[in-house]
Amino acid sequence: MAFDEKSGIVPCITEWGRWWQTIEEVYVEIDVPERCSSREIKCIIKTKHLFLTVKEKSLIKGDLFEEVRAGDSLWTLEDKKLIRIALSKAKPSLNHCWKSLLVDQYEADPMTYDEMEKKLTLERFQSENPGFDFSDAQVSGNYHGGGPVMH
Repeated sequence: MAFDEKSGIVPCITEWGRWWQTIEEVYVEIDVPERCSSREIKCIIKTKHLFLTVKEKSLIKGDLFEEVRAGDSLWTLEDKKLIRIALSKAKPSLNHCWKSLLVDQYEADPMTYDEMEKKLTLERFQSENPGFDFSDAQVSGNYHGGGPVMH
């Protein structure tokens, strides 16, 4: 079972859905109110840009907070009502916790961002110590680019 499945996610809620991240990827979920076919979706993922239209209505458009590996990123449509986008971070590390999905758009509030950083810290500990389960661990102290304290 993956770390996220055990520990949950820390989502940033938006008007179109939500986004969250792991050390290696950023996930975006867009609610599509009307039944939709994949032909009605245009999703362009570039190294530094994301563009999404649904039924000719622009939902997401702008420069990504950081670069992604566009060739390793993808989107899917589930049950004709949910679009999922998986963006592969170009710089997967704890020091690259995204504050927003796009530059100056869909920014996580300070509390959500704080929780995102804690989650990435625990994910890093899990990857460095595969025999241990950190999904319920608590992190406190200053961990912004530094070393956290675990309880």
